[in-house]
Amino acid sequence: MRVVIAEDNVVLAEGLNLLLMSAGYEVAAITADGPAFVAAVARHQPDVVVVDVRLPPSFRDEGIHAALEVRRSRPGLPVLVFSQYVEQVYARELLADGRGGVGYLLKDRVSRLEEFLEALRRVAHGGTALDAEVISQLLARRADPLADLTPREREVLTLMAQGLANTDIADRLVVTERAVHKHIGNIFLKLDLAPTDSGHRRVRAVLTYLGV
Repeated sequence: MRVVIAEDNVVLAEGLNLLLMSAGYEVAAITADGPAFVAAVARHQPDVVVVDVRLPPSFRDEGIHAALEVRRSRPGLPVLVFSQYVEQVYARELLADGRGGVGYLLKDRVSRLEEFLEALRRVAHGGTALDAEVISQLLARRADPLADLTPREREVLTLMAQGLANTDIADRLVVTERAVHKHIGNIFLKLDLAPTDSGHRRVRAVLTYLGV
């Protein structure tokens, strides 16, 4: 699986390079600014990209702008944002097309290499992988549109947003997988997500939860 990285910190960029290569990924390019990242994506046609939010020259939001640009040129291109900062407006825009294949992890909160690799794998296969703090900040400034969900259904939906599979949700909540399946069915019903959309209902439920 081919990856393009946008990361201006040389030490971190090389660490990601070694980590991904050891996990069987092909790192096609490592770039340090937005234009170089966009050009590398066009040239190498990666399967997934990893991008920091703040890149030269202003170190504000160049990275996530570049991620949006490549996502528009290649709809559905899996993007994993890996940053110290939560950029709320553009994070919502990145999630808003409903295609999935989006992750947002905070560098200071990833405690295990396996956690990063698992998130990248989920994103590359069209899923979501959102840090709980990212979710919290995305939800902080909006009214709650999910009033019909029970507290347990909200817990399940929160874990779905983090990218956990049903088995992992069951383990986390100490319930059976059958119970998780029932909760998810209720969530889909209450959010009016039709069975004909089964391939995308999980992603759409998460996006509804995040208000995008």
